[in-house]
Amino acid sequence: METVIETLNGIIWSPALVFLCLAVGVFFTLATGFLQIRCIPDMVSQIVGGKKSESGVSSFQSLMISLAGRVGVGNIAGVATAIAFGGPGAVFWMWMVALLGSATSFVECTLAQIYKEKDKDTGEYRGGPAYYIEKAFKHTAAAPFMLVYAIVFAVSMILATSYFLPGIQANGVAAAMKNAWGVDFYITAAVLGVTLAVIIIGGIKRIASFAALIVPFMAVLYIIASVVVMIVNYDRIDDVFSLIFRSAFDKEAAFSGMLGVAIMWGVKRGIYSNEAGQGTGPQSAAAAEVSHPAKQGFVQAFAVYIDTLFVCSATAFIIISTDMYRVFQGESEDGAVVYPGSINPDVPVGPGFVQEGLNSFAAGLGPSFVAVAVALFAFTTVLAYYYMAETNVAYFNRWIPNRTARRGIIWGLRVLVVVSVVVGAVTTPGTAWALGDIGVGLTAWLNIIAILFLQVPAHKALWDYRKQKKAGRDPQFDPEALGIKNADFWVERKEQG
Repeated sequence: METVIETLNGIIWSPALVFLCLAVGVFFTLATGFLQIRCIPDMVSQIVGGKKSESGVSSFQSLMISLAGRVGVGNIAGVATAIAFGGPGAVFWMWMVALLGSATSFVECTLAQIYKEKDKDTGEYRGGPAYYIEKAFKHTAAAPFMLVYAIVFAVSMILATSYFLPGIQANGVAAAMKNAWGVDFYITAAVLGVTLAVIIIGGIKRIASFAALIVPFMAVLYIIASVVVMIVNYDRIDDVFSLIFRSAFDKEAAFSGMLGVAIMWGVKRGIYSNEAGQGTGPQSAAAAEVSHPAKQGFVQAFAVYIDTLFVCSATAFIIISTDMYRVFQGESEDGAVVYPGSINPDVPVGPGFVQEGLNSFAAGLGPSFVAVAVALFAFTTVLAYYYMAETNVAYFNRWIPNRTARRGIIWGLRVLVVVSVVVGAVTTPGTAWALGDIGVGLTAWLNIIAILFLQVPAHKALWDYRKQKKAGRDPQFDPEALGIKNADFWVERKEQG
């Protein structure tokens, strides 16, 4: 089974996907006029100024749900993996994916807002790739094909976020707990499963409230820890950044010949971490209460920066500045060691790199701190994954007339996610990561191809936002005035005043 998984993973994560992600990021960067740089003030103002309603969460809460999904084990174990198999240069390519991916995130999340709708059971906003893929061309001859495409995406997203991806997060928690305190994997699995079940029963409102409370706290605390390391190792700041840049362009002798794998691992782990283009961010983006779709597009574009430029960079600095990492040849721990570092060779690739990095200047602190950080990061990420899965289940529930049947399906999903977490906690790391990569890669393929064809409404929304903002007005969205069809929620909202 592991051989089949690895083979499938290799096909999905071929160089073609890496090139596609980078190329699309460049395209949207140019098409939006370097939005990710020019519109930072709009991003910040919307984060602090958005309001919630009975149907929608605030822009800040939506951002926190999104960050709950983005900021996870990938920010710790994922960065360590990228460095171990791609060298320090992989960090630079993670930065590039974040910079380019910010524009991609704006497009997909703006589309999610344009084509969102209300859940007929809960009254909450629902949206995402499955919704905009179906609706954008609903008035054309391509409608039947796009409906099938939307269904394929929704099924893929449900599988990825209800079973594949939660397993990775649980696996990271179990490994960190074992390394820090010797906690048995099965005990961690049981605690995670029970706690998760209690939270997800409350639905999106409880998830949003929990995320808004925990995510800012854990992200700031983790970044503070990296700043402390930076202060202690201030004399190595120039060396760390110089090493990252030299390695990124194959100019560092110790990592000579690793340019290809540096790009591959940097892009792969960058996409897994910040999720730009993957199609996961649009789900939480659609849940926000805003007067114009572009507003939430800006918020989600900024989420990519928080995830990769701040949190992932914090992890990279802790690992590289303390020299607590190894680099392997052949993209496997079974390969020859290219660079041994100063780390104990018995420490496996993953959270252990960060734990040993913190431990190197504060004995006994590293394992416990990282174990807590991983647990919080992973738990909130699983909550976000559950919400994404529920949104796509709700996409299918629209066609089921019986309310009891619809609720039964939602409960079945909750059980599946809990089982995924329990199984993932006791599964080998290689298998967990491979399954997660398959889920990420598959949804990324489907979503990126979709937004390339569906991008025009997002560009119209951006143009309309800028025009109204320039005129001194708070932007209000009218899809009919822009020639955007099938944005039924916004049309009804305008008619109701």
